[in-house]
Amino acid sequence: MNKDALLKRLSDIEWDDFEVKRSSDELPKNIWDTVGAFSNTSGGWIVLGVSQNGKTFEITGVANPEKIEQSVVTTLRGRNKFNVLINPECRKYDIDGKTVLAFYIPSAEQKPVYFNSLQNTFIRTASGDQRATDYEINALLREQSFGMMSEKPVEGTSINSFSKSSYKNFRDYLKRMVPELPYNTLEDDEFNRKLQLVRDGKLTYGGLLFLGDNTEILNHVSDFRVDYLEIPATSYADAEPRYTFRIQEQENIWEYYFALFQRLRIYADNPLYIGELGGGYEDGKQLDALREALVNLLIHSDYFSPMKPRIRVFTNRIEFENPGTLPRPIEELMRTDVSVPRNPVLAKLFRIAKFCESAGYGFDKMLVWRKETHKEVLFESYIDSTKVTFMLKDGKLELPDDRKGGMESGMGATRKQPENNPETTRKQPDIESRLIALLKANSAISRPEMVERLNVSEGSLRHHLEKMKRDGLIRHEGSAKGGKWVVVNEKKM
Repeated sequence: MNKDALLKRLSDIEWDDFEVKRSSDELPKNIWDTVGAFSNTSGGWIVLGVSQNGKTFEITGVANPEKIEQSVVTTLRGRNKFNVLINPECRKYDIDGKTVLAFYIPSAEQKPVYFNSLQNTFIRTASGDQRATDYEINALLREQSFGMMSEKPVEGTSINSFSKSSYKNFRDYLKRMVPELPYNTLEDDEFNRKLQLVRDGKLTYGGLLFLGDNTEILNHVSDFRVDYLEIPATSYADAEPRYTFRIQEQENIWEYYFALFQRLRIYADNPLYIGELGGGYEDGKQLDALREALVNLLIHSDYFSPMKPRIRVFTNRIEFENPGTLPRPIEELMRTDVSVPRNPVLAKLFRIAKFCESAGYGFDKMLVWRKETHKEVLFESYIDSTKVTFMLKDGKLELPDDRKGGMESGMGATRKQPENNPETTRKQPDIESRLIALLKANSAISRPEMVERLNVSEGSLRHHLEKMKRDGLIRHEGSAKGGKWVVVNEKKM
């Protein structure tokens, strides 16, 4: 970030990856909260020597920049305060004779990042630092085993834990559709070992999820399923009936793939073309984009999360949402072909079957949907979930305030759109008003039901509830399980 970029940001609204703090000769007290929040999410800039009042900024300067810079770098690299080493990028600016310091805090490879104790874990939401909940901390802790669980052997399983029909179908499919594959010549034992389906005589978690008997899967992975609903409206609230189709539970991921893929074919236009010699061929670019999103969901889902991978087909969009965040910021993943799958065994199995790209996350392939349909594709990544949305029909995407952004580029929601943009304002549904209506209708409504009715992630719901409590709009009375919600003041909205 150069001086011009800094000044431009100061003249704009606050960004999600950018925070200013007044600092003269001492560090701000809450600077470590912001460091942890940026480290636990997608990284960002902390700018010292600038004060903010609403949407206006004043350059106040740093009186002793060398001392301040040394203090920040020593704390972040010393590992005496933070549980991991943090390597900030440091910049110094001279603006109107005053010194401004900027520190870029990268997204951490190992999470959660916290100051002194695990309870001091912060995350970044809607341009603010929030103390992480136990649920969010657990999600970050699961990320520490990123890429390991699918290769781990499952105690109490054996080759008899495979679904015999799924295993046979998988091997037959590879021989028929990918005849050049070297694995096709191997006997079962060697085939299982090479593909990491079996390890030390036990199924790996990847092997169990991909080809296991459903009863065996449920013994080791609670509530295993991929949820698919077709909803006859643009929101849950407007749907009557609630849904028109729900896919039946399948044996394992291999069986889920085919059941889901066949259903998604309905929403892709695959025109038939006649070639010069009279032969016909199908243009499957739209279907390929949906296939890539489906495989990404199955490969990158955190199957040990309370949240389950799900696909929602509304009348104007298809949403693929899987538990688990991306390992790096979306912008970085879209610029490179790096792929760090949450479940490497599942990724390898899908790739040898030619169901997905051999490198990267397939963003380019999914973005073909925009070129072919002239409708938007949106990528969103949160601390506990990732969502890809494909627009249908009218192509209008309505998002809560904390999720809008990146529409033109197809990137993730990296910053808020300017409030004076009438087109943006027209597309924003008022999620807080909808929450008020839900709470007034049912004061004992559960959070999972709110997630379903509002069609938001659990993280987004928590953010809005906390914000509304801080704003004095609502409060919760009684115990977490047996209490009730009270609408205090809806006139503020």
